[in-house]
Amino acid sequence: MIDPTLASRLQFALTTIVHIIFPVMSMGLAPFLVYLTWKSIRSEDPLWSRLRRFWTKIFAISFVVGTVTGIVLEFEFGTNFAAFATAAGELFGGPLAAEGMMAFFLEATFLGVFVFGREKVSDALYMVSAVAVAAGTWLSAVWILIANSWMQTPRGFEMAQKNGQPVVSLVDPMAAYLNPRFPWMFVHMQSAAVLSVALFMCGVAAYHLRGGLRKSDGDGDAGGDGGTPDGGELDDARFWQTTMKLGLAVLLVTAPFQVVHGDSYARHVAETQPQKFAAMEAQYETEAPAALHLVAIPTDPEAFTNPRAENLWTIDIPALASVLASGGNPDYQVTGLSEFEESPPVAIVFWSFRLMVLLGFWFVALGLWGAWRWRQGRLYDDGRLHTAMLGSSLLGIVAVETGWVVTEVGRQPWVIQGVMKTEAGVSPGLSATEALLTLASFAVVYLGLLTLYSYVVGRIIRQGPDELADEAPPDSDASADDTPDLPGEEVFVDD
Repeated sequence: MIDPTLASRLQFALTTIVHIIFPVMSMGLAPFLVYLTWKSIRSEDPLWSRLRRFWTKIFAISFVVGTVTGIVLEFEFGTNFAAFATAAGELFGGPLAAEGMMAFFLEATFLGVFVFGREKVSDALYMVSAVAVAAGTWLSAVWILIANSWMQTPRGFEMAQKNGQPVVSLVDPMAAYLNPRFPWMFVHMQSAAVLSVALFMCGVAAYHLRGGLRKSDGDGDAGGDGGTPDGGELDDARFWQTTMKLGLAVLLVTAPFQVVHGDSYARHVAETQPQKFAAMEAQYETEAPAALHLVAIPTDPEAFTNPRAENLWTIDIPALASVLASGGNPDYQVTGLSEFEESPPVAIVFWSFRLMVLLGFWFVALGLWGAWRWRQGRLYDDGRLHTAMLGSSLLGIVAVETGWVVTEVGRQPWVIQGVMKTEAGVSPGLSATEALLTLASFAVVYLGLLTLYSYVVGRIIRQGPDELADEAPPDSDASADDTPDLPGEEVFVDD
């Protein structure tokens, strides 16, 4: 029979891996929707309203499914990790409660206006609703990541006794909430979400452009970067061309930023969680200089499960691990796993980290490839680029998943780093049968939700954008035929 601790960890891992997809989509789409809302209000070109409506559908579905799956995660602290919830409830419960009272209600209040109220409210109120929904989405991440980052680098607390049990007592809320890990984790996570959606948008656009949906506007210019609608009639080609350019523009900014920020983030991990950094680099012995293992393959099956098994075949770059850990010093001493009494499972952390880094560099290369074709005027004609974009459309989410594996598995065997071990946080009355039953049940339910979500979003993508009727808020006559162009505003700015 499976151990209750292992079953509970697997259940929480499964539900988190599925759940995180939906916040990534909603958080990543949020700034795009703010921009598209602003453009649809400012411009008379119906293209921007079509874009806003199409991507709002996917945002709304992601928000709903993310809310449902996220609530269950909070209940798991009581069902599977009651000892942890009891010990850390004073600190851990506060951010989760704040997330519900501040972020969720802000987002939920204005989401109805944003999704259904375009023709019922003024331009100003509608813009406010877009910003409020986006702010609520990102504010939710603030509180969730405050709680998680505190588990990585706990600060602002002291241990006390309550009913004979050791509990965490919050003594300095600012030190706890603004712990050293929080800013690193928040910036990296939000940038990853926006990058993931940028890749997704490029992939969806490539799917349609590869399908021969490009149409000539009468001047034979649909394949280039120019072109304006003929008689106000928008074709699908122009819709997807603009989608691709929006995604690519954001990809060009976020992908290099993520690589640079990730390098600095890894140095922070080396300073605050040296055992995690050692597992990320499969560094068993303390060395100066320390080589970077590009590849580390266990030669003994025991090495996959035993963190102490050092039987590895490696391909190394001398001194590079020291350079990366220190920010440039090739003689920097990297602490090895042998210095710690207990260590995380090295193979999982090492290969998850390698895959995340590899994907990060691929995203940079893909962005530069797209920029090169854009500059040449062949962004919409390069079939190989479109195939690469389509194949990469979900890789941003894969990178997020591997990043969370590094974050959470790399902390083991601690649920609160240096304070409480994971096995001590499991519900004391949980039996192996109960843990296995709930694991199987959650696997069926969550994978079913993911399948349904994928089907619905896939159907929306295949159907493409709706034809757009005139949208005019109550205090606007923007739908009138004689409305002049805004000063300096072109019908469509393709750059």
